[in-house]
Order: sequence, then structure tokens, then C-alpha cells
Amino acid sequence: MINNRVSIIGCGNIGISLLQGLLKQQIIPAKNITATRRNIEELTHLKESGVRLMSDNIEAIKESDLIIIAVKPYNIVGVLQELKDHLNPGKHLLISVTAGVTISKIQDVVGTRVPVFRAMPNISASVGKSVTCICHNGAKPKELESVKFLFDMIGITMTIDEDLMESATILGACGVAYVLRFIRAMIQGGIQIGFDAATASVIVNQTVKGAAELLIERHQHPEFEIDKVTTPKGCTIVGLNEMEHNGFSSSLIKGLVASFEKIEK
Repeated sequence: MINNRVSIIGCGNIGISLLQGLLKQQIIPAKNITATRRNIEELTHLKESGVRLMSDNIEAIKESDLIIIAVKPYNIVGVLQELKDHLNPGKHLLISVTAGVTISKIQDVVGTRVPVFRAMPNISASVGKSVTCICHNGAKPKELESVKFLFDMIGITMTIDEDLMESATILGACGVAYVLRFIRAMIQGGIQIGFDAATASVIVNQTVKGAAELLIERHQHPEFEIDKVTTPKGCTIVGLNEMEHNGFSSSLIKGLVASFEKIEK
């Protein structure tokens, strides 16, 4: 699998994040990775990386085994139509990271000659910390293993039913933005209570990282760890209660649901 050749079709934000993550791990040689973008000048900063850069999608997939489609939803049909006659059964695996486009819609364009996967990583792929949800429609175990191997290089993966892919998009991909907005608010609060911005950022970033690691390593519910910090009549519980009085949890949940309703449409 290390010798698999990968093409990333449409290197926008998520495509670049995937590429950066793969290059960071140095498991698949850079020479085995091809990246495309309509405006190839946007990728000039990658010239020294060893990655093959081009604007010709058809040429890009000729020497590839795993093809990642990372274009916008409104562009995917056109790109698939461009590629469909050049997909090689028995060689190519087609992986879409385009949000909201079902496997059946992809197969309506390209047919069923090649295995089709959907994957939903997030931009933390660039630092090897993505969570990627994967679904497929009857792929062979070896094919699924190849796709999981690829995304395991940039974080963790899990296989889910396709009817949960939109939920995975909101919680795992959009979720990065929600967490970053929370971090921004914490930094702003830290400045208000006396820290300079740089110091507040260091404290908050490490605090969030530590909190996440607690849950990951100990497999506990968040409230279990919260109880350790909220002493009777203490400052933590006062702060938490004030946030809840102002709709902290409910506004976050409402935001998640609003995003989900948007993607469902």
C-alpha cells in the first residue's frame, strides 16, 4: 500500500490539507502523489515538495491507483464526466471528499466499473490529526483496507453508514470551525482578564488540547472530568452556570442542527 499512487483532483482547502498531511507523514513518496488545480499557479509553493503538479485531470489519474475527488459540490459532476471514460476497472479506487454528494449520484455519472467511496476528513489532516468517516457501497475488504490506510496516515478513520455522512460532515468537518470559534472566545476572555494575546493563545490552545486528550485516553464522559474541577462554591461552577444561563450549550447544539438542516437541503 505504501507504493500506491495517489491523485488529488481539485486542491482547494481540503485537498491541500490532505496533501500536506500525506507529505508530513512521508509514508507515500511525494513522487507518487499528483495534485491538480484549474489555476495551477495556486500550487507553485509546492514545486519543491516533489509532488507532481498539473491542471490536466485526465493525465493526473493515468498513473494513479487512488483518486481523491476534492472539488466543490457544484463542480463534481463536470469533473466526473471528464474522468469517467479514463477510469480503469481493477486499478482505480474513486474517493470523493465532496460534501453532500451521494455514492449513487457519483455512480450515475461514472457507472459501477470502479469502486466508489465517500470520505469526510477535516482540515486538521494537514497536521495528521483529522478524523475521517468513510462509507462505501459493497467494496471488497482489500479495497476498503487501501482507503483506510490512506486516511489513517492523516489521523484516525471510522467506517459508517452513508446515511450518517452528512452528520459526519457537520460534527467532524464543520466542527473544526466551531471549536476554533470557542478557542477564539476563550482567548478574548483571557485578554480581558489580563493576559496579552500571545500568552492567552498558548494557555488556551494547550488547555483545549489537554482536555481533548483526557477524554481520548480515559474514555470518560466530559461531565466526569468536569466534576473534578467544579468544587462547591468555586469559581468554575459559577462560570459554567453563567455560560449556561446565557445559552452556551443550547446555542452550540442549535448551531450544529442548523448546519445539518442546511446540508440536508
